[in-house]
Amino acid sequence: MNIYYNPLDLKCKSIRGGIKQNEHFDINVYGNNSEPCLFVLKKDGGEAQYLPMQKIPGGWSITLVLHDPGLYFYYFIVGKRKAGCGEFRNIQFADSIRFYQILVYKENFITPEWLKGGIMYQIFPDRFNKSGSVKIPKGKWLHASWDEQPEYRKDANGKVLNNDFFGGNLRGIAEKIDYLKSLNVTLLYLNPIFEAFSNHRYDTGDYKKIDPILGSEEDFVYLIQKCAENGIRIMLDGVFNHTGDDSRYFNKYGHYDEIGAYQSQDSKYYAWYNFTNFPNRYDSWWGIDVLPAVNENCDSYIDFITGKNGVIQYWLQYGLAGYRLDVADELPDEFIEKIRSAVKEINSNAVVLGEVWEDASNKIAYGKRRKYFQGSELDSVMNYPLKDAIIQFILSNDTALLAETITMLQDNYPKQVLDILMNILGTHDTARIITVLGQIPAHSKDEMSLIKMDNDTRLRAKECLKAAALLLFTLPGIPCIYYGDEIGMEGYSDPFCRRPFAWNNIDEDLLRYFQRLSQIRSELNVFKDSDYTPLFLDKNCLVFERRTQAQVAVVCVNRGYNKYELRFSGSLYDLLENKQVDEVFTIKPQSYSVLSNFNF
Repeated sequence: MNIYYNPLDLKCKSIRGGIKQNEHFDINVYGNNSEPCLFVLKKDGGEAQYLPMQKIPGGWSITLVLHDPGLYFYYFIVGKRKAGCGEFRNIQFADSIRFYQILVYKENFITPEWLKGGIMYQIFPDRFNKSGSVKIPKGKWLHASWDEQPEYRKDANGKVLNNDFFGGNLRGIAEKIDYLKSLNVTLLYLNPIFEAFSNHRYDTGDYKKIDPILGSEEDFVYLIQKCAENGIRIMLDGVFNHTGDDSRYFNKYGHYDEIGAYQSQDSKYYAWYNFTNFPNRYDSWWGIDVLPAVNENCDSYIDFITGKNGVIQYWLQYGLAGYRLDVADELPDEFIEKIRSAVKEINSNAVVLGEVWEDASNKIAYGKRRKYFQGSELDSVMNYPLKDAIIQFILSNDTALLAETITMLQDNYPKQVLDILMNILGTHDTARIITVLGQIPAHSKDEMSLIKMDNDTRLRAKECLKAAALLLFTLPGIPCIYYGDEIGMEGYSDPFCRRPFAWNNIDEDLLRYFQRLSQIRSELNVFKDSDYTPLFLDKNCLVFERRTQAQVAVVCVNRGYNKYELRFSGSLYDLLENKQVDEVFTIKPQSYSVLSNFNF
């Protein structure tokens, strides 16, 4: 049966992606309409509605308006045959079908406009840059050299203490603003900066105190002001699912001057935690006992984090641009809603971004469907699906997963979310991207600490990284550079992906390439919020376009060994090779390019 429907085609679905509540939209299916067609719509958890579609010349049509925010699923029945979502969102007939989805969001849901078209840079504060002398408190130690390996070995009790420091600090970041400007950074994402025992600081000790190793509140204010003067905003890591056991609130070791939950059931913090056998057995994050889990349904904890001048608002008043929420899947919807309200009350333009590793539009976490993008919770998420798809494409030379992932994001996410997705190739939780692309296996931490790519392997990995980075900078969303990826730093998983920034070992060629990509992105408005339009796709080659009325950018990534010709009227500029191309551009084997009608 020759039937056509694809929700990314505006002739088929008049609004691409998520739909605003109370907004009218059309669904059109094309083909021989001698038989009736039913539109079958089901709200998540509700009953299916069988809605007759009206016959139109060459197909069927229905106009819809959905009043209730939420997640909806749909398919078609043409005659007596079911038709659902197939490859790349094309319609497919089958006995067992995959449903299409429509995410309906609240009418007042908007995302920060300033973030669109920007460039994010992620810094692990202890490892970026050190300014002046650093005093390390008892129980922690400072590496003698910036170039040493992070400590990865277990102590006598079988634990990695994460109590080794390199002394990176806030003043050190401020000293490198010119470097960040050379990459056209608009948003700086800092891993946790609040007082904690460990070097990663996900074990918060005091939510209202800057870790003294990083500096003072005055240093923090200075960094914010220095960034603002250079067009850079700052987003902090919000770790609200757990605290440290060595914290003001739990106080397992008596280091703080308040009675913590571990010390007494009469502590004002006792209700924050879930003890199964007081005091030594309690819920913790993934069973790690130094990270006691917080009860996010506890009124006093909710108020402490989200209330008037609570943690959220306390730091926003310093001029922050927003928060990245650690392990958002483990935060209740109601708690995230309160976080959003607290953020937007202080600054309606601040961003609330969540750590979510899967499709965030329809994710089920801990048996519950999440509501991240329905208008009351997140503005954006970390785009792990795209990260995985880019890497798979670059390593396998097969476009299938990447093309499918891009169509999924376009179809499932509201457009205002799609435009500010945090696109990544690596983070503090993953191996360095150039190491991933180098594909040298390591089977133990000892091996990870020693393995370094040989020159030939590194050159191949670097070319792969350049192709991957081009996609990172040009696909919908905003690219986030994990500190050091732009200079080719190597490293397997934690802690080797968290080595200090190699200021004395910069791959200048790779850095210039990232700087050029950042310049291209900053100069071309097409990367702000224009649509993604595929121009050509086969097994090994992807060509797509981003276009506004005045500008166009055409991106070509060919991982195969065939040659292609891209034909057009007039002239375009090859922005990586810095040359004009007239009417025909040859896409060479194993190549990557970006063309535009705008040159600079």
